[in-house]
Parts: sequence; structure tokens; C-alpha cells
Amino acid sequence: MTMQTIEHSALHLPVHERAALAHKLLISLEDQSTADIEKAWYAEAQRRALQITQGQITSVSEEEASAAARALLR
Repeated sequence: MTMQTIEHSALHLPVHERAALAHKLLISLEDQSTADIEKAWYAEAQRRALQITQGQITSVSEEEASAAARALLR
């Protein structure tokens, strides 16, 4: 099977399956294991939650975040 064949097949998968495949491929490029990456994300989430609790940063609504992301893509 060639890379071109794999690419063609992958691009015809449903969106959620392409996302899962992309995630697995990206993880395969990392030096860290999936467990290490999950631990790092958990630690980051805890750090951000603490910052919000301590008033160091404020959160925004999903609508505000989506609007800001859309504006950046224009």
C-alpha cells in the first residue's frame, strides 16, 4: 500500500474518524507516551483552574471564544 493510497483512503473517512487518525499520527511523532501526554494536559488543566480560582486570569464564554477564533481565521 502506498502513501498516496493511504492518504486517499484517510481523506474519505468521516470527520470524527479523520480527527482520531490525525491525533494518533501526531502522538506517534512525539517522544512522550500517550500516558505522559495525558498527565501533562491534566497538570495544565489544574494549573489553569487554579489561576482562575485565584483571580489571576478570567474565563470567557464559549461564544466569545468561538467569535475570537473566527475573527482570527478571517
